[in-house]
Amino acid sequence: MTTEQSEQAGQGEQAEPPVPVPVEDQVPVADQPPAEAPAETPAPLPPMPEAPPAMVFEPVPPVKKDRRVLRAVLRWTAAVVVFAAVGTSAAYGITRMERTDVPGLATESDGRWEYPTISKPPLPSGSPGPFAEANTAGAHYADLRKLLLPAPKGAKADAALRGEDGWLPTKTFLAEYATKDGRETVGQLLTDYGLRHIAARGWTTPDGTHTRIYLLQFGTAAVADELLSQELVSYDTPQYAARGTETVTTYTGFRPSALVADVTRYSYVETKPYGPEQVRQAYLSAADTIAVVLQSRKGTATAIPFQQTVVLQSQLLD
Repeated sequence: MTTEQSEQAGQGEQAEPPVPVPVEDQVPVADQPPAEAPAETPAPLPPMPEAPPAMVFEPVPPVKKDRRVLRAVLRWTAAVVVFAAVGTSAAYGITRMERTDVPGLATESDGRWEYPTISKPPLPSGSPGPFAEANTAGAHYADLRKLLLPAPKGAKADAALRGEDGWLPTKTFLAEYATKDGRETVGQLLTDYGLRHIAARGWTTPDGTHTRIYLLQFGTAAVADELLSQELVSYDTPQYAARGTETVTTYTGFRPSALVADVTRYSYVETKPYGPEQVRQAYLSAADTIAVVLQSRKGTATAIPFQQTVVLQSQLLD
């Protein structure tokens, strides 16, 4: 059927729907020769166009400003880590150095002594501390001999104060008073107030300072406090002169931070003119115990070791 006949047929009646051709058998219309065309040698197909070059996506370079910021952040982070490490090392180093080894702090020692590690002795099981509310008598239940301050490093112990089994005869303590009348009066007072026992320790440091500490224990805190405040001391001077002293006055060199809350302290220093030695002394009232601290030294008895000794002994009794 020619093209014209097909068109006429389409006008006269409805054309039948075309039979579907499988997809694999379909040929593009442009490639089908006309129905009436003579057979010819098919013209060679034009060469396929070259495939477009593959698209290569180059990474977008970061903005230079952002790279600078990143580098700056990394540098500062590294710097902080380095400085932190150096700072920690320096701090540790300073804690391990002597004061005279630290630049800017190369000052001479203030004269304080080097004591061993100090700790209070344990209380018997179930016993309260001397200042506990439940301890109405104010008793020290810990062994009094263990409440004595130990000697500092390099000191030579005073064998005369060791006593028998750590308990000192009363007469050895009374020998610290200057006059016979003083010794007899204080001895009688100790008897009247019910002295239980005395523990003592003494030493001499390389600089020649001779230290003696006596702990006198009584039945109750009220008894000990009355004996000390009413009989043994007054505000500006002890009632009974210590051996080797002449003129004595109140010593006020302690800082407020050196106060120990539950311990009452009376401290004195010998004033000029004094003999070959200067004497410093302190009386402490701590619950049922009276502590007497004496330091003497040829020439001048320095203040710092005296303060240090008095405060540490106070803390042990607190």
